[in-house]
Amino acid sequence: MKSITTYQNKKVLVLGLAKSGVNAARLLHRLGALVTVNDKQDFEANKQAQELLADGIKVITGSHPVALLDEDFTLMVKNPGIPYSNPMVQRAEALHIPIITEPELAYQVSDAHWIGVTGSNGKTTTTTLIGLMLNEGATVGHAYDAGNIGIPVSAVAQKATAADTIVAELSSFQLCGAQTLHPHIAVLTNIYEAHLDYHGDRAHYVAAKMRLTQNQTSADYFVMNWDLPEMHTLAKQSHATIVPFSRQNAAGARATFDGVNLCFDGTPIMPAAELQIPGDHNIENALAAIAAAKLSGVADDAIRTVLRRFTGVKHRIQYVDTVAGHKVYNDSKATNVEAASVAIQAFDQPLILLAGGLDRHLPMTDLLPLIQQHVRAMVTFGETAPLLEAVAEQAGIPATRTANVKTAVPLAFAASQPGDVILLSPAAASWDQYPNFETRGDEFIAAVAHYKKEH
Repeated sequence: MKSITTYQNKKVLVLGLAKSGVNAARLLHRLGALVTVNDKQDFEANKQAQELLADGIKVITGSHPVALLDEDFTLMVKNPGIPYSNPMVQRAEALHIPIITEPELAYQVSDAHWIGVTGSNGKTTTTTLIGLMLNEGATVGHAYDAGNIGIPVSAVAQKATAADTIVAELSSFQLCGAQTLHPHIAVLTNIYEAHLDYHGDRAHYVAAKMRLTQNQTSADYFVMNWDLPEMHTLAKQSHATIVPFSRQNAAGARATFDGVNLCFDGTPIMPAAELQIPGDHNIENALAAIAAAKLSGVADDAIRTVLRRFTGVKHRIQYVDTVAGHKVYNDSKATNVEAASVAIQAFDQPLILLAGGLDRHLPMTDLLPLIQQHVRAMVTFGETAPLLEAVAEQAGIPATRTANVKTAVPLAFAASQPGDVILLSPAAASWDQYPNFETRGDEFIAAVAHYKKEH
């Protein structure tokens, strides 16, 4: 970690806690800043705030008092989830106080090499694959996954050395606060419609994603999805060397799928059929990871080893087990129709689909064509169960309602035929029954293990 003096005796406001805020506050305190943390959760219920106060950091909780900004702060480190429409943020902007997010702070103190990964979909899988490939082929140093993947970059930056690499998954929310952040390799998996309630419109969303490459030079690399025409235009905004990847074997792409093999610069690395993660989208994720790994000097053997054994990020079309001849997948992360659509299309075999959850009053009918094509039967639960059953009726397939994910598992096996895939892909958030999608997915995995033991 670099011993910077930028924030020595400077007043810094950390707005919002969670993992990123806690780690940013501690890092700034270590750097000698006069840190104030402001979080809206009441102090009595705010364990993180209590711990920071015990560390000697000033804490203000219960609300976001705009008058706090009259204390002459020189910097605001904002939790990525807090929108720029927040009155505290707007007041900071009016006072010309610089506003950054935690990855920017981490970059400022980091000695390590950086690979940054962003995109609407596939960020976590691509980030994970790159880290595994770099470590599989490593002779010196270690690759650390961090960022939006769930590990604060500021915590990793303090231990990563100049021999190490930080593979940072960066959301558009985080990138809005990037100023000096400069990855040697940037990866943009794709761009679709997302988070427009936060960014206001698609142009601002795309601009946030492109901040990943804003400080790159011709000595750096920008890995882009060449199957999306928009990328060809966006590439002109970058000063980096463009490294395209293409599942459709587009002209000019360096990481490609030739219909059989995953290739780099025309040399086959391995057959795509040997991937353990299903779906065209995962071919794209693998190609993006291959490009970053090859640019980092990783050997083909190491890449093959990782891709042949990687069964997916937990809760994201994660292979769970094979039970009574049925492959079982956990896609609890599919908290909306779009994510469930990706999972349903990933399989050639007939599906028994387990779905349901919080009713956000969004149309489930968008799933109808995919359910007609891929799904043999459904097991539903949660608030959206009636909506999904109506779609199943339109599709002409049976649907059984049950209490929850745990009780859905034996019903799914009962509805299946030999060779069917059993897929949990809820198409809805978990909060009607579970605190988060991870808990929902863990319950599914445990229920599958119990069913296997009993049968």
